[in-house]
Amino acid sequence: MSGTVEWLPDAPGTDRDLPVFGSAHPMRDVTRRVAFDREWTAETRTMVAELFNSMAPTWHESHDTTARRAAIADALERGGQTPGPVLELGSGSGVGTEELVDHGWEPVVMDLAIEMLRQAAEGRGPKVQGDASALPFRTDGAPALLLVNMLLFPDEVDRVLAPDGPLIWVNTLAEETPIHLPAEDVVAALPGSWAATAGRAGTGSWCVARRV
Repeated sequence: MSGTVEWLPDAPGTDRDLPVFGSAHPMRDVTRRVAFDREWTAETRTMVAELFNSMAPTWHESHDTTARRAAIADALERGGQTPGPVLELGSGSGVGTEELVDHGWEPVVMDLAIEMLRQAAEGRGPKVQGDASALPFRTDGAPALLLVNMLLFPDEVDRVLAPDGPLIWVNTLAEETPIHLPAEDVVAALPGSWAATAGRAGTGSWCVARRV
């Protein structure tokens, strides 16, 4: 419900000259309604699952770029957290998962779209198909959370994240990511008081938020 954000200087090579895309995408409205109005219906869930299942066969090829990965890597490197077990929500075809493993993290990954999970490489942690509005994990059971271009379900994030754990939020096309919330809105949407460190790298933006 309240929070502060400290912005770090942009990483070298940051690209802020982004084409208009996500800010005009229909998923932007869904993102804000989920985060702030807690609006998530069976119809919306089916729509989102079908959308991402349909894009799964070409997702990795079209979304795995050095510029997009830069924001994930920068969050892991400058966000102030120590590698360890982590739950990745909305893991998709595994771009974020690969960065986690490369940076020494031990992921469990989850996505609503089963076809996305089928596209992800094996051997990079357990895969779970599920709905992030009702996470199949125990309260305080996640030492850390990573969400890359993922809908924010604030109450479930607050429930499953360990009291001292970091929430790592990444948008790989910054404000032009369809599923986007700025760092200030991430901490505002979460229950309680949070403090975040935020930055930009490549074409993306990120924040790492913790409870205070």
